[in-house]
Amino acid sequence: MVKRMSAPDLEARSPWSAHPGIRQVKISPPQQKVAGAIRVSGSKSLTNRALILAAMAEGTSRIDGILRSDDAYWCIESLRKLGVAVSVKGESAIVTGCGGDWPVKDGELYVGAAGTVARFLPGALAAGHGSWTLKGSKRMEERPSTPLLMALINQGAKISYLNHDHAYPFVLEASGLDGGIVEIAGDQSSQFVSGLLLAAPYARQPIILKLQGSTVQKEYVNMTIELMRAFGIQAEEEGSSYRIPIGTYAAGSLSLEPDISTSCYFWAAAALTGGRIRTEGIDAARTRQPDIEMLDVLERMGCAVTRGDGYVEVEGAAQLRGGLEISMERWSDQTLTLAVLALFADAPITLKDAAHIRHHECDRISAICTELRRLQVDVEEHADGLTVYPGAPVPVVLDSHDDHRMAMALSLIGLRADGITILDPGCVSKTCPDYFERLRGLGVGVDLSE
Repeated sequence: MVKRMSAPDLEARSPWSAHPGIRQVKISPPQQKVAGAIRVSGSKSLTNRALILAAMAEGTSRIDGILRSDDAYWCIESLRKLGVAVSVKGESAIVTGCGGDWPVKDGELYVGAAGTVARFLPGALAAGHGSWTLKGSKRMEERPSTPLLMALINQGAKISYLNHDHAYPFVLEASGLDGGIVEIAGDQSSQFVSGLLLAAPYARQPIILKLQGSTVQKEYVNMTIELMRAFGIQAEEEGSSYRIPIGTYAAGSLSLEPDISTSCYFWAAAALTGGRIRTEGIDAARTRQPDIEMLDVLERMGCAVTRGDGYVEVEGAAQLRGGLEISMERWSDQTLTLAVLALFADAPITLKDAAHIRHHECDRISAICTELRRLQVDVEEHADGLTVYPGAPVPVVLDSHDDHRMAMALSLIGLRADGITILDPGCVSKTCPDYFERLRGLGVGVDLSE
């Protein structure tokens, strides 16, 4: 029996969702090795950073290569409700910024299931003046927000929680940021750090952001700083601190690189079928997107990787090698992808240092272990990861847990095993709305049904 989603989950899907009414997808192995050249849409992480920076800037910015996904949709809708003019044509956006002074001083904003919007928007609002109610999806209400919200309260914001303390939904009353020294822990999500960095230039005095303990996926913080620089603000890293000057972002034009996290699923498809996939528009040597590390691991597993001038090509091996222990701390989004690849390796693979992904769209460690066990293969769950043993998956119905990365990773099993059906596949609209169409274009059997 097909599971029916609750209203909050359906609400988290935007009009940009490619399959709003689809309840399941059956994946069948391709008749031959997958082969082709593709160019995926722009980085999800860069898209929402760039949109919010452009909205806070003075003047009109052009952003090419945006990702038209659920997360970007809720970001753009929130900015429009704040009075910022945003026009979208294809994969380009024109944003007329407000210089940090939001034209609409009150109202209700919905962030959906978008972690970037949920963590970036509160700081941007707190740097201005007004009172807004912020709401999100059911899962967003369960995800941690305490470090960010407490930091904003310490900077002068007033926050009234509507259901649970330190969580969505809440009312934010803003009268500007005080500035000075701000301390925040980065071991739960680098998005908390990025949210404060984006807002910091509009404080009354320069902010020194001090990080407590380790910061997971620091590369995403570096991406934030690089984009801030593109909009005219230079944040300086000093040991475990960042010094951000007072200033106003200046409008500009920029082109976003393709989403490497999404590219990884297609590289994995080549790896699983012994095929060849070329992804255009990616400079492996220069990108700051941490999931580029997937290429190194694919090489260790026996794949051939070409890092070309503006492209990456992956050719699969006749047999994937296992016997690996891999730290996922820097690039944890691909934990699920590697867990699936491990099923078809010649020895177990252990993935570690990813405890923080238990707080993403679902508890990803628990969820992937549950679904792999449905396949009647051996999996060991650890506090910070899992060990997957090679096996022969049986035909089964798998649950996406309304998590885009679960759905895309689980779909890869169907490239090598018959009878794989996945429930609620529409959640891929969070990252790659046309994911299943792209798989079909590579010769994979894809049967979407209500």
